[in-house]
Amino acid sequence: MINLIYETISKIGYFINKFQAKQFLPIVFVGLMVLATSGSPSLSNPDLSTKKSVDRVDELVQKGNPERPKTTGEWNEQADETKGRPGEKLKRIGEQSADAIKEFGSMYEDVAERSGKELFNSTKSR
Repeated sequence: MINLIYETISKIGYFINKFQAKQFLPIVFVGLMVLATSGSPSLSNPDLSTKKSVDRVDELVQKGNPERPKTTGEWNEQADETKGRPGEKLKRIGEQSADAIKEFGSMYEDVAERSGKELFNSTKSR
């Protein structure tokens, strides 16, 4: 009888060691996070509806350089135009990269300026 209890305890211990809490805990934490967060931001904030978000993204996309392709179809069309002409393709890539960097730089400058002001105001009020 003691031997049977010892074997049962040893099998349970082996199962626990095999299962490993290191693998179990992250799964539990991810599950809790998924259950605790809202699946739809529009439910928690009525100002953020899907249509408004889509309209804002469309507006931002259209505001950019009209010569740069924005959709996959436009990219593929442009790739077909330069097929077999690597020099032309490299020239377009360079021009589009320069435009993208300028666009990102102007966005970064605005964000950095606003963040700096907020940081200065928050440290000033302390």
